Amino acid sequence: MTGGGEHAEGQAESGDGPVLGLRASEWMLLVYLVLTSVIALARLSARPAVRWVLLANALSLGLVWLFARAPLGWAGRMLRELFPLALLGALYPAIDILNGFGAVTVHDQVVRGWELAIFGSQVSRTWWQSSPSAPWSVVLHAAYFAYYPIIAAPPITFLLQGRIGEARRAVRWILAAFLVCYPVFLLFPVAGPYYEFPRPDRWFVDNWAARLVYGTLARGSAYGAAFPSSHVAATLVATAAAFRGSRRLGWTLLLPAGLLTVGVVYCQMHYAVDALAGILVGVLIVVGWRALERGVGRQAPGTIS
Repeated sequence: MTGGGEHAEGQAESGDGPVLGLRASEWMLLVYLVLTSVIALARLSARPAVRWVLLANALSLGLVWLFARAPLGWAGRMLRELFPLALLGALYPAIDILNGFGAVTVHDQVVRGWELAIFGSQVSRTWWQSSPSAPWSVVLHAAYFAYYPIIAAPPITFLLQGRIGEARRAVRWILAAFLVCYPVFLLFPVAGPYYEFPRPDRWFVDNWAARLVYGTLARGSAYGAAFPSSHVAATLVATAAAFRGSRRLGWTLLLPAGLLTVGVVYCQMHYAVDALAGILVGVLIVVGWRALERGVGRQAPGTIS
């Protein structure tokens, strides 16, 4: 929103007193939780472990209900602003469970066909080999790990500044990017080059940044979650949300976001098609939310929360 609409949103979302009813981010969570529960029920007989997803979804639904209905103090209101993103820490591992810890049929051959048709080669496999650089390996693996602070920076920064409306916008934009990608991981799983190709040569990954990335992925990767790249989509959306509230913050995040988009391919974590699809998802999320916020703002300023 711009002008008076944005000001009205800030007033409406100033956090004065408990806010009852569901916000946009909470509606998105509810829809996703229902969808994944349906998928879990459909896969329950073949994969009994998905009962844990059903339990986690039930607890998550209860958490959404509590935040929406219970009177909250200051700390509770601040937690409510951030919990949709924090909940991704449970939703992402659930993908691995629903996909049977690698037992699901993946569509890498299809995506690699697109890769070949668009780029003429398997870019994620050949790029680091045709342009070898140990320094760039360090920089781009570090940029890959910068995904976590990039995602967190806009909502936390705006909350610390007391700009609740901007923080809430950042949360709903970023959450939308993830929740568009996650169902694709379940319905059209793609393992990605991290699983499909041999690891890059030792010289390429023998540095602190690569070790940090590989160690993190070993403990928290989800099989089938390559296409589209949620890393790229969410990073670009977070950067756009940062620009909406603070040009200084946006410019600060722009370089690492750009390096991450390149790095996921150069470091053989995603196919180039994954990154391209992630860029498309990010653009659609930003354009879609901005159009919706402007339209609603004209009709009833401050009604999107």
